[in-house]
Amino acid sequence: MSNSPVQAVGQIGVPVRNLKRANQFYRDRLGLKFLFETDTMSFFDCEGVRLFLSLPEKEKFARASSVIYFTVGDIHQTYKKWHADGVEFIGEPHRINKSGNTETWMAFFKDPEENTLAIMSELAV
Repeated sequence: MSNSPVQAVGQIGVPVRNLKRANQFYRDRLGLKFLFETDTMSFFDCEGVRLFLSLPEKEKFARASSVIYFTVGDIHQTYKKWHADGVEFIGEPHRINKSGNTETWMAFFKDPEENTLAIMSELAV
């Protein structure tokens, strides 16, 4: 049994250039269940794994790749531990969405190969 705080893959991020076109493809072509969207992001359900389409926030993220979002129980505790252990975080945990009584929090980090990964938590408010 592992001591890792990672519980599951929470979502997979896919950078897109045209959100409207991408939404139509994933919803209409692939038949994925649409969950919600913002001005720059759309979320779909893929049999329990969330697929996250987004317009890149920064130019360095504007490449064809996916980000694995690891679900953790306590994002703040995991961030502190991993940061202390030398994980290179891009920023601190931050709230990206509030929907009803739930907030979605994320923090991004790099692996040794410069791949962007993330931890995320769904917190009740």
